[in-house]
Amino acid sequence: MPIEQRVISGPKIGAKIGGGSSAAPTPPPAEEKKKRGLSKKLLIVVVAVVVLLGAAAAAYFLVFAKGGAEPVEPPPEPGEVVTVDPISLNLADGHYLRLGLALQVTADAHESPDPSKALDAAIALFSGRSIAEVSDPAVREQLTSELAHHLEELYEGEVMDVYLTNYVTQ
Repeated sequence: MPIEQRVISGPKIGAKIGGGSSAAPTPPPAEEKKKRGLSKKLLIVVVAVVVLLGAAAAAYFLVFAKGGAEPVEPPPEPGEVVTVDPISLNLADGHYLRLGLALQVTADAHESPDPSKALDAAIALFSGRSIAEVSDPAVREQLTSELAHHLEELYEGEVMDVYLTNYVTQ
């Protein structure tokens, strides 16, 4: 049996028979275009409103709402001031510092604190520094605040501040 092969050229399938091409698709009516434009505008407005509401909610929770934050406890009431006898500390290059302290105790403290912890912390903080360093007022203020912070931790909140009553270098 012979195999027969045919090549067909001519109009595409689905085209009109008779050599004419199919008509161009009709454009959508003006009403459909208006509906599409209206739906896009509506979508943009809805998205803008949702974004605005989200921003307003975020602003409320981050700025205005204080219910979720932990309550700030009031600062402790100052109590008595405990004076510590001055001590001499060795500085660098053979110099020394005579340092006297006073501890501001909170009103909630049950008894007068033992000054040995404060002296030990002061010795560790001030010893071995140069005379130029401890003579600088800015450095002295920074060291004093660092000592006060360290004493608050050592005395578990019973000491709220420290004062320098004697500060002499030689």
